[in-house]
Amino acid sequence: MAEAFAGVWKLVESVNFDEYMKALEVNFATRQIANLTKPTTIIEVNGINVTIKTQSTFKNTEISCVLGEEFDETTADSRHVKSIITLDGGKLVHVQKWDGKETSLVREIKDGKLILTLTMGDVVCTRTYHKEN
Repeated sequence: MAEAFAGVWKLVESVNFDEYMKALEVNFATRQIANLTKPTTIIEVNGINVTIKTQSTFKNTEISCVLGEEFDETTADSRHVKSIITLDGGKLVHVQKWDGKETSLVREIKDGKLILTLTMGDVVCTRTYHKEN
């Protein structure tokens, strides 16, 4: 089922991203740059192994993990977190925990688009990606 997420995805719409970054306590300068970038996300799936690469003019990140197993991650905004990615009801659910805080990044496929829902407390951000050929 995770294979549905495999591919190259280009950001085409972002709603409430600045508020989400504020909730994460990302500094003003970083938020300004991040709001201007249109990252490409490359998702590779090999059985239960998942690699997610995010590439932009601002910063590139890459995580590789086994679905359902906790791993250490350094986020694009330099937070050191404990992460776990699971497949839940056709959604790729990525939870990050650090310093008693938690955020979720939920990816789902809707109408051929990748919808990324970022949640931190009561702040919700939606980012929409189109698949590149």
